[in-house]
Amino acid sequence: MKFIENTKINFMAFKNVGFTLSGVMGIGSIIMLLFGINLGIDFKGGTTIGLNFNEPVNIEDVRKAMSSVESDGQIFDLSAEEIKHFGSTDDIMIKVKVRDNVSPDFAQHIVNHVYETMNDNVPEDKNNFILSLDTVSPKVGTELSGSALWSILSALALILLYISIRFEFKFAIGAILALVHDIIITLGIFSFTGFEVTLSTVAAFLTIVGYSLNDTIVILDRIRENMKSSGTVLLESTINKSINQSLSRTLITSLTTLLVITVLLMYGGATIRPFAFTLLVGVVIGTYSSIYVASTFLTTLYKSN
Repeated sequence: MKFIENTKINFMAFKNVGFTLSGVMGIGSIIMLLFGINLGIDFKGGTTIGLNFNEPVNIEDVRKAMSSVESDGQIFDLSAEEIKHFGSTDDIMIKVKVRDNVSPDFAQHIVNHVYETMNDNVPEDKNNFILSLDTVSPKVGTELSGSALWSILSALALILLYISIRFEFKFAIGAILALVHDIIITLGIFSFTGFEVTLSTVAAFLTIVGYSLNDTIVILDRIRENMKSSGTVLLESTINKSINQSLSRTLITSLTTLLVITVLLMYGGATIRPFAFTLLVGVVIGTYSSIYVASTFLTTLYKSN
């Protein structure tokens, strides 16, 4: 099925605008990343506690209860830790940063304290009170950070090799540039919004790499076919023709994907929202980069020879 047919849009007429926009977004994203990114407990280490109450609970009431948690004779003020609803207003998620010289049962002591302090609003069976209790050590967090970075770099290297074999090295450079462009800008937006980077968002970034590459390869394949059929080197008219021929497929794929992601973003809850947001930004940026980064960069490479 074709959404639109026989379009003759002059995409290359706006290539300088596209390069400028990408440059501004890229520099802005790098600046945001220099200010730091909100790494989750998966990478920094810490404890995540999910609690279920009998009725809707006020966040401030939980903060008040967390202001004086006793553990092995020490009193901890945990009221400034991240506390939020997830799933429903009956459920609370508490994220506690790593602390030195605390008991191995520190997380359980927190649960016991909240249970006893807010005993009017908790299930009779404590097992029904605890939804989840996960602890990640700083060492494990560091290892996960290294693994996450290595997985993304490995994916980019294999993509470079694949496209160099499938097409040619110039095409591969354009595709990798588009992927790096997508990741940096998505990370920059992520840093600006303050969302946590967790293992699920790393999975979302790898999904973006696959999605963007798929869209880019479709257009590059069309460009290669049109170059062969016309018997000419790469010209702007060839790129315009190739993008217009792929436009219907690109729009249908992107729009249907965005519809599903939007539903996840709206109704998926606090736990899945960062993952869905990453995909939303990545799909939009990836669709744009397939046209105004990967494809237009080829014209610069060919004209320089």
